[in-house]
Amino acid sequence: MTSEQILAEIREANLSYLMLAQSLIRQDREQALFRLGVSEDTATLIGTLTPAQMMKISTGNTLLCRLRMDDDIVWNLLTCHGKGAANDGMSRLHASILMAGRHQEAA
Repeated sequence: MTSEQILAEIREANLSYLMLAQSLIRQDREQALFRLGVSEDTATLIGTLTPAQMMKISTGNTLLCRLRMDDDIVWNLLTCHGKGAANDGMSRLHASILMAGRHQEAA
């Protein structure tokens, strides 16, 4: 991929993220705060963006969303390395609980 292709992918990801975030926020605010990992103020701002504002914001060269799984414990739970399929659901639940706790700490 060329630099220009990467930048185009970032712009597309930004617009998709903003559209998804706004839709989630308008549909179920509490669920959106948890799933997106954003603050009340950020949710309010995203929820009120116009399509033109979303287009303008998304054209930057910085990815707006980020991965929240920033440690080995969560990654190992999500990928279930070395575990059977029977524990898959339990591992994902455990990872969700860990990430929910981090969301509460950030809020």
